[in-house]
Amino acid sequence: MTELLQQAISQIQKLPPHQQDAIAARFLAELQNEQKWATRFAATTDDQWDQMAAMVRQEIAAGGTVPLGEVFPTQK
Repeated sequence: MTELLQQAISQIQKLPPHQQDAIAARFLAELQNEQKWATRFAATTDDQWDQMAAMVRQEIAAGGTVPLGEVFPTQK
Protein backbone atom coordinates (compact mmCIF):
# COMPACT_ATOMS: atom_id res chain seq x y z
CA MET A 1 0.00 0.00 0.00
CA THR A 2 1.31 3.44 -0.84
CA GLU A 3 2.01 6.09 1.76
CA LEU A 4 -0.67 8.36 0.31
CA LEU A 5 -3.30 5.63 0.49
CA GLN A 6 -2.26 4.89 4.07
CA GLN A 7 -2.68 8.58 4.93
CA ALA A 8 -6.14 8.64 3.36
CA ILE A 9 -7.25 5.52 5.22
CA SER A 10 -5.89 6.93 8.46
CA GLN A 11 -7.99 10.05 8.01
CA ILE A 12 -11.07 8.07 6.99
CA GLN A 13 -10.77 5.91 10.11
CA LYS A 14 -11.29 9.05 12.22
CA LEU A 15 -14.72 9.64 10.71
CA PRO A 16 -18.02 8.28 12.01
CA PRO A 17 -18.98 4.85 10.63
CA HIS A 18 -21.68 6.20 8.28
CA GLN A 19 -19.19 8.58 6.66
CA GLN A 20 -16.61 5.79 6.39
CA ASP A 21 -19.19 3.63 4.62
CA ALA A 22 -20.15 6.46 2.26
CA ILE A 23 -16.52 7.01 1.28
CA ALA A 24 -15.93 3.27 0.93
CA ALA A 25 -18.99 2.94 -1.34
CA ARG A 26 -17.74 5.76 -3.59
CA PHE A 27 -14.26 4.28 -3.64
CA LEU A 28 -15.54 0.81 -4.59
CA ALA A 29 -17.81 2.28 -7.28
CA GLU A 30 -14.86 4.19 -8.72
CA LEU A 31 -12.71 1.05 -8.77
CA GLN A 32 -15.49 -0.87 -10.53
CA ASN A 33 -15.90 1.93 -13.07
CA GLU A 34 -12.14 2.01 -13.75
CA GLN A 35 -12.12 -1.74 -14.31
CA LYS A 36 -15.00 -1.50 -16.78
CA TRP A 37 -13.19 1.21 -18.75
CA ALA A 38 -9.92 -0.72 -18.71
CA THR A 39 -11.74 -3.78 -20.05
CA ARG A 40 -13.45 -1.77 -22.77
CA PHE A 41 -10.23 -0.04 -23.84
CA ALA A 42 -8.37 -3.34 -23.96
CA ALA A 43 -11.09 -4.83 -26.16
CA THR A 44 -11.09 -1.92 -28.63
CA THR A 45 -9.56 -2.90 -31.95
CA ASP A 46 -7.30 -0.75 -34.11
CA ASP A 47 -10.11 -0.50 -36.67
CA GLN A 48 -12.47 0.81 -33.99
CA TRP A 49 -9.91 3.42 -32.89
CA ASP A 50 -9.45 4.45 -36.53
CA GLN A 51 -13.21 4.76 -36.97
CA MET A 52 -13.52 6.92 -33.85
CA ALA A 53 -10.65 9.13 -35.00
CA ALA A 54 -12.32 9.59 -38.39
CA MET A 55 -15.58 10.55 -36.68
CA VAL A 56 -13.77 13.15 -34.57
CA ARG A 57 -12.03 14.59 -37.63
CA GLN A 58 -15.40 14.88 -39.38
CA GLU A 59 -16.94 16.63 -36.40
CA ILE A 60 -14.04 19.09 -36.23
CA ALA A 61 -14.23 19.78 -39.98
CA ALA A 62 -17.98 20.36 -39.75
CA GLY A 63 -17.48 22.91 -36.97
CA GLY A 64 -19.12 20.68 -34.39
CA THR A 65 -16.49 21.37 -31.77
CA VAL A 66 -15.17 24.40 -29.94
CA PRO A 67 -11.54 25.16 -29.20
CA LEU A 68 -10.42 23.85 -25.84
CA GLY A 69 -9.34 27.37 -24.87
CA GLU A 70 -12.98 28.46 -25.07
CA VAL A 71 -14.09 25.69 -22.75
CA PHE A 72 -11.18 26.06 -20.33
CA PRO A 73 -9.79 29.57 -20.77
CA THR A 74 -6.27 30.01 -19.53
CA GLN A 75 -5.79 32.37 -16.67
CA LYS A 76 -3.21 35.09 -17.06
